[in-house]
Amino acid sequence: MALRKFDKSSKLDHVSYDVRGPALDEAMRMEEDGINILKLNIGNPAPFGFRTPDEVVQDMASQLRDTEGYSDSRGLFAARKAIMQYDQLKGIPNVTMNDIYTGNGVSDLINLVMQAMIETGDEVLVPSPDYPLWTACVTLAGGTAVHYLCDEQADWLPDLDDMRSKVTSNTKAIVIINPNNPTGALYPREVLEEIVEIARQHQLIILSDEIYDRLVMDGEEHVSIASLAPDLFCITFNGLSKSHMIAGWRIGWISISGNKRLGRGLVEGIHMMSNMRLCSNVPAQSIVQTALGGYQSVKNYVVPTGRVCKQRDYVYERLCAMDGVSVVKPKAAFYIFPHLDPDKFNITDDEQFQLDLLMDKHVLIVPGKGFNWQKPGYFRIVYLPRRAVLGEALDQMEDFLKYYRQ
Repeated sequence: MALRKFDKSSKLDHVSYDVRGPALDEAMRMEEDGINILKLNIGNPAPFGFRTPDEVVQDMASQLRDTEGYSDSRGLFAARKAIMQYDQLKGIPNVTMNDIYTGNGVSDLINLVMQAMIETGDEVLVPSPDYPLWTACVTLAGGTAVHYLCDEQADWLPDLDDMRSKVTSNTKAIVIINPNNPTGALYPREVLEEIVEIARQHQLIILSDEIYDRLVMDGEEHVSIASLAPDLFCITFNGLSKSHMIAGWRIGWISISGNKRLGRGLVEGIHMMSNMRLCSNVPAQSIVQTALGGYQSVKNYVVPTGRVCKQRDYVYERLCAMDGVSVVKPKAAFYIFPHLDPDKFNITDDEQFQLDLLMDKHVLIVPGKGFNWQKPGYFRIVYLPRRAVLGEALDQMEDFLKYYRQ
């Protein structure tokens, strides 16, 4: 029997995920040829020497024999109890054990929730710039991602007037990414309260990606938007990949809170989707209680003398000193989102800039277009590599920008 040829559907035709695009493929080919690539493109802590806390590793090792079978589709009891207690500390209201679902990282759960939530014709407000998986998953589920702008002049906070203007009768939910990837912005309480009011006026679901909530610097405090919206239906996304440096273990979760009556059908859909995949990674679930309840070593990274904070400061200062580069200092996460002067560099194609920098200086960044940001001349740098690598990469970039014109 001849196999039927696979044709990409129109749905896939409209999906992009340029965080891992052609330049990454080229970088991999260059590495195979023995060329050393200075990677400022990936938010995976492990390759840069960040280690999982010893007690977390030991906890998983001691439980491996007990985690060979699958768990309840929502997750292990102990894991969900620890998450519920964490939500209580964050002030997230009305979360019970049955309102928590574990997943293979937040990425898995974004896709699961979108598949359960979206019907044909639905629109979802998504930030621009965004973590592109949000836009991709909305599209794959059959919906339309409508991008509201974040304002560089306001430290990359959401433009609330633009958000309001994008709401239509088809809008179903608002996505926020706080702390933000790719900008490192941290949303203050007063901005979150205004977003809640927009959602309240239009009875919208709030979907909040808070995976970096424990990676906040400069003495700032992360506020969970769900804590401000007890009368609305909220889903908060979180996990351990970044805070505990275990991105490869794939453990994340969602917490459903607020007025659950408004999302009864969605909860049923999430539960059905969760049952269909049996459960998430059980060995990774087994360490949630220890990770959330034990010593939070991540705090050592984000104090002024900590590695993440010091590397953030170093990259920010180096970029500020480069002619034609402007940048907002991030307050959280691992990322900074610089802007190249359009008059000086004439950038019209972000991906071409990315490729030219890679080919000429062997430095790999991610262009702004990869984050659904349409203005050319922006790119994301990850400041996880060690100081020596960051220094070498920024030296190469500074030299490149002295002569580069597109």
